[in-house]
Amino acid sequence: MQELAGKHIVLGLSGGIACYKAAELCRALVKQGATVQVVMTEAAEHFITATTLQALSGRPVFTSQWDGRSASGVDNAMPHINLSREADAVVVAPASADFMAKLLHGRADDLLSLLCLARPIDRVPLILAPAMNREMWAHPATQRNVAQLKADGAHVLDVGQGDQACGETGDGRMLEPEELLGDLIAFFQPKVLAGQRLLITAGPTFEAIDPVRGITNRSSGKMGFAIAQAAREAGAEVTLVAGPVALATPRGVRRVDVMSAEQMLQAVWADVGQATVLVATAAVADWRPAQAADQKIKKDGSGVVPALAFVENPDILATVAASERARSGELYCVGFAAESHDLLAHAQAKRVRKGVPLLVGNIGPETFGRDDNALLLIDEQGSVELPRASKLALARQLVGAIASRLVAR
Repeated sequence: MQELAGKHIVLGLSGGIACYKAAELCRALVKQGATVQVVMTEAAEHFITATTLQALSGRPVFTSQWDGRSASGVDNAMPHINLSREADAVVVAPASADFMAKLLHGRADDLLSLLCLARPIDRVPLILAPAMNREMWAHPATQRNVAQLKADGAHVLDVGQGDQACGETGDGRMLEPEELLGDLIAFFQPKVLAGQRLLITAGPTFEAIDPVRGITNRSSGKMGFAIAQAAREAGAEVTLVAGPVALATPRGVRRVDVMSAEQMLQAVWADVGQATVLVATAAVADWRPAQAADQKIKKDGSGVVPALAFVENPDILATVAASERARSGELYCVGFAAESHDLLAHAQAKRVRKGVPLLVGNIGPETFGRDDNALLLIDEQGSVELPRASKLALARQLVGAIASRLVAR
């Protein structure tokens, strides 16, 4: 799936060692289906060559406002006008402290700053990826400039934290190419959940038998994490309560790690009071050992299997769905059902039993651990099938379905 198919990006490079990351970003944008027009400042050419960026973008690189070559098929010696008119966004990565100060004051003494100033601001967004030394980033002048650029409509991305080329460590380094790519993909997603606060549960729970053993459900957490990413892309504030999974936290998502069903319930209760939507994708274990052993239970050679007694775990979704905020409509609850057969019948029954307006079903053995899935959306109006696709693509469809139901309430 090419996330940026049909998009045309003007990629600007100002001076900074982070220019080496721009090469990988250019390559990644092209792989995601975008066309990329690179524009470099004179300072940027001290760190990376135009030849490299031309090879990666497949287009001539522009470096001077006096460049007489035809730009975008127009031969009028006005590249600062022509290059911006067909762009879906102007992305400056790296954006140095000096270049951002120049933009703030409307100075335009090179092609890139001219282009930024001359772009149609109502339809060509400006996205800046800052890159500088930690002291430069923390300086009050830089922070004032960033605040004013945001107020003027520019989209200023976060900075990274870590080792810097100067040998110091701290905030200010440019985000990694894959982080920038994710932010750009998210930027173009419709903001259908703007103003919403989503609480999402994901992954399995683990119920201890002893310090080294336990019972759990088969769940990689990938669907829940994809929904968290899609919800964040759609403009929501997202909290993700995750069972024990080996997945990276989606950018911009607040994560709370838990192990057991009881811990998950506590984490949900701690945040659900501020949420407007609960999406319960977690595969919560239905039962837990009545008593977990303090030490590992050892085999004694007798062949006798230790007896285990179980108690029922709390039903997190049903408990929240029965709360006053859910019953009054302040909180919209979405449940998940992983079944092995008769999906429609079981999911319909579960929706009624849990008391939720929307339930999402899938056949568990066909999706556990995979990157794709097929979903069945069930509400009081009936059911809708979402054919097999990547979990992120399905998550975006589900986010759209939730958003439309929130509007219709």
